[in-house]
Amino acid sequence: MSVNMGTLDRILRAIIGIALIAFALGYIAPGTAWNWVGWIGVVPILTALFGVCPAYSLFGMSTR
Repeated sequence: MSVNMGTLDRILRAIIGIALIAFALGYIAPGTAWNWVGWIGVVPILTALFGVCPAYSLFGMSTR
């Protein structure tokens, strides 16, 4: 798979992923029953690290 994400896209995904994981760990809104949803933040972090978004590939898009 070739890289299909630009630098800004990767930075924003990493920030969003870190914020979601912080929510999951209880640093943001501790004690809620929805903290498990924050683990979805792993996906944007991985796409930012590898620079490949499967949805972009599916639709033939690129921000690079």
